Amino acid sequence: MTTPSTAGDDDNLTAPAPGVPQGAPGSATGGALGGARQAGTAATVGSGSARIPAQQSAGAAVTSAGLSLTAPARAGGGSATAVADAPIGLGASPVRADALAKAMGTFPYAADLWAEGLLWGAVARAPYPHARIVSVDIGPALAVPGVHAVVTAADLRPGPSGRPDGAPSGPIVQDRPVFAAEVVRHHGEPVAAVAADHPDTARLAAAAVLVVYEPLEPLTDPEQAFTAPPIHPDGNLFRHQPVRFGDPEAVGDIVVEGLYQVGRQDPAPIGAEAGLAVPRPDGGVELHVASTDPHGDRDRAAMCLGLEPDRVRLVVSGVPGATGDREDVGFEVALGLLAIRTGHPVKMALTREESFLTHAHRHPALLRYRHHADAEGRLVKVEAQLLLDGGAYAEVSSEALAAAAAMAVGPYVVPHVFVDAWAVRTNNPPAGRMRGEGSLQTCFAYESQLDKLAAALDLDPLEIRRRNAMSTGDLLPTGQAVTCPAPVLGLLDALAAEPLPALPVDQPDDEWLLPGGPHGAGDPAAVRRGIGYAVGMAHMLGAEGADEVSTASVRISGAQASVMCTAVDTGTGFSTLARQIVQDVLGISDVYIAPVDTDQPPAGPSARGRQTWVSGGAVERAALMVRHQLLQPLAAQFGMSPELLTIADGKITSYDGVLGMPVLQALEGKDLWATAQCRPHPTEPLDPETGQGDAFVGLAFCAMRAVVDVDVELGTVRVVELTVAQDVGRALNPEQIEARIEAGATQGLGLALMEELVGDGGRVANPSFTHYRLPTSLDAPVIRVAALVEERDVVAPFGAKAVGAAPAVVAPAAVAAAVRAATGRAVTRLPIPAEDIAG
Repeated sequence: MTTPSTAGDDDNLTAPAPGVPQGAPGSATGGALGGARQAGTAATVGSGSARIPAQQSAGAAVTSAGLSLTAPARAGGGSATAVADAPIGLGASPVRADALAKAMGTFPYAADLWAEGLLWGAVARAPYPHARIVSVDIGPALAVPGVHAVVTAADLRPGPSGRPDGAPSGPIVQDRPVFAAEVVRHHGEPVAAVAADHPDTARLAAAAVLVVYEPLEPLTDPEQAFTAPPIHPDGNLFRHQPVRFGDPEAVGDIVVEGLYQVGRQDPAPIGAEAGLAVPRPDGGVELHVASTDPHGDRDRAAMCLGLEPDRVRLVVSGVPGATGDREDVGFEVALGLLAIRTGHPVKMALTREESFLTHAHRHPALLRYRHHADAEGRLVKVEAQLLLDGGAYAEVSSEALAAAAAMAVGPYVVPHVFVDAWAVRTNNPPAGRMRGEGSLQTCFAYESQLDKLAAALDLDPLEIRRRNAMSTGDLLPTGQAVTCPAPVLGLLDALAAEPLPALPVDQPDDEWLLPGGPHGAGDPAAVRRGIGYAVGMAHMLGAEGADEVSTASVRISGAQASVMCTAVDTGTGFSTLARQIVQDVLGISDVYIAPVDTDQPPAGPSARGRQTWVSGGAVERAALMVRHQLLQPLAAQFGMSPELLTIADGKITSYDGVLGMPVLQALEGKDLWATAQCRPHPTEPLDPETGQGDAFVGLAFCAMRAVVDVDVELGTVRVVELTVAQDVGRALNPEQIEARIEAGATQGLGLALMEELVGDGGRVANPSFTHYRLPTSLDAPVIRVAALVEERDVVAPFGAKAVGAAPAVVAPAAVAAAVRAATGRAVTRLPIPAEDIAG
C-alpha cells in the first residue's frame, strides 16, 4: 500500500492500515523509522531494522482503505539522489528533485488522482452576498440520473445551540460554516454539495438544488461596519488593537497627513482547489488534498464531521501554488462528507470562478496617517488609524491586524507612536493569509508618508530613510526590543551603490518598450521615468503566544539518509533545504524525503516563513543526534570525545589527523535514527489597551528601488527594473533565495499596478483570469538582487531568515513611489488607477 510522494521526491512510503498506531510496524512512521515512537518529548533516539525504500513505482498508490489511487508517473523515476559531483549541503544551490517533473507537467497534483468507483462532487453556491435562506429543496437534484447523494448543513453535526449551523470552523475563530444554514454572508458561499457519476452531472445537479432566498442588504463598506446591524451573531468587529507608545502631546516641526487605500488581492494559485476523499472501513475518511497545514486541517475537518481525529487521515498531494492558506476546510469537509455518505471515493475540482469565490484574499485596507518630524527630518511622532476589511468570516484577521498595528511605522525609530487598528466583518469575500498580511498594507502607507516628508524638507528619499533607520537594539512601538539583526542602513547603502538602468536615448539601437507593451499606443514624448525607494519588514512565524513547534525524524540505513517531517513544501523548496541540512550534518549525498500525511507528528502550517526555522531546526537537531550516534563509537575507539571529530566532504576526520574515514565506511552495517523537535522562544499577546508586548519571534527586512516608465497621457506604467537588497540572515540556498525574492517582488508588483478582485454590491465581478489581471512575462521587469545581507540571527537555526514575504511587502510601496516621482501625483491607492496618473 503506497501513497504518492509530495515532498519533492519520486519515491513512496508504505501507508498504515486502518487502526495501525503511528510508529508501529506497518505504519508510515514505523516503516520509515523502525518502530520509532511518536515524539512526545524534545527528542528520542533508537535503532531499528526497517528501511525507507529507495525506489518504488511512482504511478500507483493504495489508500489505507484498500482502494487504488493513480496519478501520472513522475519524470525521471527512482530515488532522490543528488547528482554526481554536484555541490551538496548548506550554501549550495542544488537542482530541486521535483523541478523536471513540474517543468514537464508530469508532477501529480490532487486534480490528477483517480480511484476505482470514483464519483464526482460539485457545490451549490449562493448567488447573493447576503440573504436569509427560507428553504432548501434537494429533491430536484436527487432526481437527476446519476446522482448518488446531496448533502446540506442538516447532514453535519449540530452546533452548540443544537440547531444545524453548518458546522462552523476556522483557523482561529470557529465562525465559518461548511454550508450556509440560515443566512448567506458572502457571494458564492456553499449551500449544498452533490456527488454524481460524472462531473457534468454533478454540476447539473448542484444547479438543480432549489434554494429560496430572502435577499438582505449587504454590508460592503467597512467604515459602516461599526454602526450597521450585526451580520453575524459574533458581531461586526473582529478586533480593535490600539498601540500607545511615548508622549501623546509630542509634536514635530513638520507634519504631513495622508489617506491610503489598498485593494483586495487574490492569491490566484496556478492550480484551483481539488481533492479526493476515500471512505474508510471504520466509518472515517481519507482526504488527499493540497493542504498547507495537514494536522490543523485534519483536526478541523474531523470536528465538523463529528469524528475523532484518528478516523480522518489527510494525505498531502502536490500543492499547485500557495502564498498563504491553501485550502478552505469547508472544501475538505464537503468532500469527506460525500465520501462517507456514498461509500465511494469522491473527487472534486473547482472551476477557476469557484476558486476565486471560495478561498481567502488579502485584506483590503483604509489607512489614515499623520507623521511628525523635526527640521532635520528625524521622526518625532506617528499617528495612524488602520481599518482592515476581514470579509464575512474571521479567518486570520486578528493575526493580520496585530502585524499591521505593531509594524505601522515600519523599520524606523519613532519615539512616540499612537495607533488604532480595527478589523471588521462585512459581506465581502473572506480575507486571510497572503505574503506579509498586515505588514504590506501599512508599508505602502508609511513609505508614502516618508516621501511626503522628504519633499517637504527637500531631502533625498534615501537620506530621510537613512536618518530614521532602525538597527538592532531599537524598540518597536509595542515596546519589544529588536534583538535580531536589523541591517536597514546596509540595505539602503546597497541600493545606493547600484547603477541605474540606461535610458532609451542611451541605447538607440534597442527597441524601447513603451508602457502598455511592446507595441504600446502611447507617444514616447509623453513618457516620464521615475525612481522610487521603499523599505519594509515582515515578521516570521506565528505571533502573540502561538506555540510554534515542529517534529522531524532522520534515519541512516546503509548509504541513504531519510527524513520524515510534515512540513509541506508549497513551492518554497523546503524539501530541498531538508536534504541539504542532512547532507551538511552527516556528509551523505543520498537523502530521501518522505511524503507528508497526518500519521506523522505535526510540523504546523507552511506560512509566514516558519518551516525554514522550526522544521529546518528540527531536521538539524535530529541529524545532529544521528551524527553523535555515528561518531561516539569511533571516538571511544580512539580515546577522544565525539566533539573532536568532524564530517566534511564525505569524510570523518579527527582534530589531529589520526583518523580519516569515509562516512559510508563508518556507516556500513549500521541503522541509526533520531527524532527531535524545534520550538522557538515564546511570545506573548499584545496588551489590548496599550499594544505593548513581545509578540514576534523575529523580523526580516528588505529595501527596494523601482524604476518605472509612465505614459502620463494614457496612465499606463511599465516597471523597468526592481533592485532588491534583503536581509537573509544566512543564504542557505542562494539560487532558491533569489527565486523567492523574484516571486515576492512580482506578486507585489501585481498589487501595485493591476491585481484587484472587484466587488459589485458584494458580488465578485471578475472571478476569472480573463478579467482578474495578473502580471505576465511582459509585465515582469528585470529584478536585480543587489545584496543578500548575511548577518546571522543567533537564535534562529543556521542563523537564516525567511525571504518570501519581505519583497512582497515592499514592492507595492516602491513601485508607487516611482510612479509618484515620475508624475508628481499623490498616488494613494493600490492598485494604482490610470486616472490617478493621467492628465
